[in-house]
Amino acid sequence: MNSTEATDRLLEAAEDLFYAHGVQAIGMDAVRERSGVSLKRLYQCFPAKNDLVEAYLRRRDERWRKSLREFVHARGDDPLAVFGWLANWFAEPGFRGCAFINSFGEFGEPAPGIAAAIRLHKDEVRAYLRGLISGQRLADQLFALVEGATVLAAITGDPGEANTAREAAKVLLTAQG
Repeated sequence: MNSTEATDRLLEAAEDLFYAHGVQAIGMDAVRERSGVSLKRLYQCFPAKNDLVEAYLRRRDERWRKSLREFVHARGDDPLAVFGWLANWFAEPGFRGCAFINSFGEFGEPAPGIAAAIRLHKDEVRAYLRGLISGQRLADQLFALVEGATVLAAITGDPGEANTAREAAKVLLTAQG
């Protein structure tokens, strides 16, 4: 197995395990076992667990934002479509909230690379919303609604939190417009 295939398999396993059970609860042996990658190859790809966690978060960020962009773009780049995407995500089996918030909560103040991956994700989501909406203040308010709905959906298990946030967003957009 080459390094690229091993890395992909390790990241796939890490994403499944870390998101479902938490980063702190999962050891490198579990990732190795799930991925089918040898221990030697695992440590060649990711010399430390923090390296794997950072790579997992960066990969998840790319996938998450790509899915959001495609969904919203298919709906005419309507900012309210963000909340439709959230509702779909919240209703997925195994939804456990935001991997970035969860990771930050688990670590407190995570290692610099992990903290940077978490902050980059939040900065990129905020920037995306700023690109959809004229007015930085309004985009930042919608960002707060997105984050709040995500946390509440994880806590309550209710995908309807996206609809509540969407209604609040609609009020903000109407008042702006």
